Amino acid sequence: MNDYQMGVIESRFADIIWENEPISSTELAKRSEEVLSWKKSTAYTVLKRLCDKGIFQNNKGVVTSVISRQEFYSARSEKFVEETFDGSLPAFLTAFTARKSLTPEEAEYLRRMVAEYEEGR
Repeated sequence: MNDYQMGVIESRFADIIWENEPISSTELAKRSEEVLSWKKSTAYTVLKRLCDKGIFQNNKGVVTSVISRQEFYSARSEKFVEETFDGSLPAFLTAFTARKSLTPEEAEYLRRMVAEYEEGR
């Protein structure tokens, strides 16, 4: 698994791309100025950094994602569980629910996920 990482501000910038792709680099710079109050040079610097990380690509001035938002956050979540809870999803859920209660809807959703997983095995 690639080690995709972004800080909070980079994540906000990435959201602009994911929400508008394909987007021209010029339009991305304009939106970054509107949303993040960035200068064009800042937007281009951060875009290059995220392209170098393999998250986005800039092909002839058109910016698109290499991985989707869902893929990015799934990889980050997987890495967090692996590093923090030795890969144990039950240990993560135990820690999570120790401080935050699940809603009945969330609990039902988890039950359905487990049932679907068991049916698919």
